[in-house]
Amino acid sequence: HGMQNVIYLSPQDKPASEDTLVYLISHASRETAKISWDEFRKDPEWKKAQMESEKNGKLVTKVESTFFDPTDYSPI
Repeated sequence: HGMQNVIYLSPQDKPASEDTLVYLISHASRETAKISWDEFRKDPEWKKAQMESEKNGKLVTKVESTFFDPTDYSPI
């Protein structure tokens, strides 16, 4: 869906280490990010995988989304 996975991270310290996943995804722009996420949420394969993974209850209780720009001194 046009998303580029950059990194997935788990916190080291409790309580966040027990139930938090942080990930960075790259998009060409905010608009393409919106389109990509909208298409992803509608994807029948994703809907099926989500239903199967949540048979015993929701996996996600909260989602936070933040857009970032690299600094001038960033190696990226």
